[in-house]
Amino acid sequence: MVYEVTIHGVLLWASMGFLMPLGILIIRFSGREQSTTRLKLSFYFHLIVQMLSVSVATMGAIMSIKTFENSFNNNHQRIGLALYGAIWVQAIIGFCRPLRGSKKRSIWYFLHWVIGTIICIVGILNIYTGLEAYKKRTKRSVTLWKVLFTAEICSMAFFYLFQDKWDYMQKQGPCLRDNGGQVSPSDDPESSINDKDLWREPCSKVNALKNLFN
Repeated sequence: MVYEVTIHGVLLWASMGFLMPLGILIIRFSGREQSTTRLKLSFYFHLIVQMLSVSVATMGAIMSIKTFENSFNNNHQRIGLALYGAIWVQAIIGFCRPLRGSKKRSIWYFLHWVIGTIICIVGILNIYTGLEAYKKRTKRSVTLWKVLFTAEICSMAFFYLFQDKWDYMQKQGPCLRDNGGQVSPSDDPESSINDKDLWREPCSKVNALKNLFN
């Protein structure tokens, strides 16, 4: 039974703890792409990764139904059951994308974004509850796995939040004049005026998914 529990945990980690966040990162980073070809490739890569995530989660669900006693008397099993249904709803919503310019497009985007975000967050939290269930059943320590998984999620969260600030940070550095010389913005007599104007401008974030679908 320990072997089956371990395989179940690995499958659900691969699905909701790695592939699903990776798919979100891919579509997030595509917002910086200027090439239409690369943008399309990013979209199809996002689609493939999320389909793999759904497939692996389905394998874990089938294994759970066949192997384990599913009394649903604990939070891990209840949340897992809700997630299995939600990921298929999200997959159906993704394939039922309305045409651009239609009135249903904004509603579809909102649902796709909200449901996907909730599934990803709840799926990550359920991995922690699964580790606690594994510890309770096998009496083995799961501290190392918690640390490694937390480090992975923190790294992905960092890249998710940092990527849309990279271009903005690069623009804060020295500027180049037409003669090829490099000067600091403080040496430019007009920089103080420009800076005062610029800092009041709101810095809009790139929403790659919205830009891609709209």
